[in-house]
Amino acid sequence: MSLDSAIEWTDATWNPVRGCTKVSDGCKHCYADTFAERFRGVKGHPYEQGFDLRLVPGKLAEPLRWRKPKMIFVNSMSDLFHERVPDDYVEAVANVMVSAKWQT
Repeated sequence: MSLDSAIEWTDATWNPVRGCTKVSDGCKHCYADTFAERFRGVKGHPYEQGFDLRLVPGKLAEPLRWRKPKMIFVNSMSDLFHERVPDDYVEAVANVMVSAKWQT
């Protein structure tokens, strides 16, 4: 998560899921995979497990704690709709988006 994103069109990133699986040639040069894999094995780093898919329930409520309105890039480092992300987790992410009405 970043509250001060260097990405020009967003204010923050929110990753309640991390990682993905490469499924096509389009994934060959994935920026998120390249970034995450640099930190594989770095104890305590959010990407200590590299780009392996995992849920991060502790991140679910983050946008609700950000009081100032922000343009949020959701899942900049993952695939929310990956086949191994349970439907109820996708629903929980969507519920946070609906609840955080002051966020975009």
